[in-house]
Amino acid sequence: MSEATYPPLDVLKPVAEGVWIVDSGPLRILGMPLPVRMTVVRLGDGSLWLHSPTRYDPALHRAIAALGPIRHLVAPNIAHWTFLKDWQSQCPEALTWAAPNLRQRRQVRRAGLRIDRVLADAAPPEWAADLRQIVVPGGLGFREVAFFHGHSRTLLLTDLVLNLEPAKMPALLRPLLRLARMTAPEGQPPPYLRLVIKLRRRDAARAAAELVALNPAVVIFAHGLWFAQGGTDRLRGSLRWLGDFS
Repeated sequence: MSEATYPPLDVLKPVAEGVWIVDSGPLRILGMPLPVRMTVVRLGDGSLWLHSPTRYDPALHRAIAALGPIRHLVAPNIAHWTFLKDWQSQCPEALTWAAPNLRQRRQVRRAGLRIDRVLADAAPPEWAADLRQIVVPGGLGFREVAFFHGHSRTLLLTDLVLNLEPAKMPALLRPLLRLARMTAPEGQPPPYLRLVIKLRRRDAARAAAELVALNPAVVIFAHGLWFAQGGTDRLRGSLRWLGDFS
């Protein structure tokens, strides 16, 4: 286990009515340990919706299934898909939804990942009554689909915010992470991802303004300390590299 993570790992943790998170990891990205997080939402029809599934664990599967049938597995951007195949094999009734352009990635085709539906700006009928979604575009095929759970005012992101706690990172990396503005309290994506998104800056800024305008109370994302309070103001701070959304 790494200090980078948020134990207990691979267990459900309630956030709001009908919303849970699962902390897992660490992932190793260029030698850096990254905590990773899944979000689980119970839809109005009682089914379960898994956002950015983390590593498969039988006990976790049983705990989620106890809440309702797992019907949707969601890959919200072109990077968060590597654990989907394990969940697919154990949840044969679930549909797999993916961000635009994920299906075209060579690694995805080589892995044999099944993609049933492609996410768009408009939420599909399966969850339109519970979740709103907004596609944040970037260059080089990057897309991230953000989701807003209106009942709890919870915004679900993936890599659009990265909010690492320096004390949880290796000491030698801390100055670099601070310099890259990837650290709490209002962390930003890594510089390379900011550059990729800025290739479509006008469209991305428009989408980011929509996210801030949702006025979320809570903002959950895949890596680092999520915003349990003051979500809108902290989101605005983390997205300031795309513009002023005051």
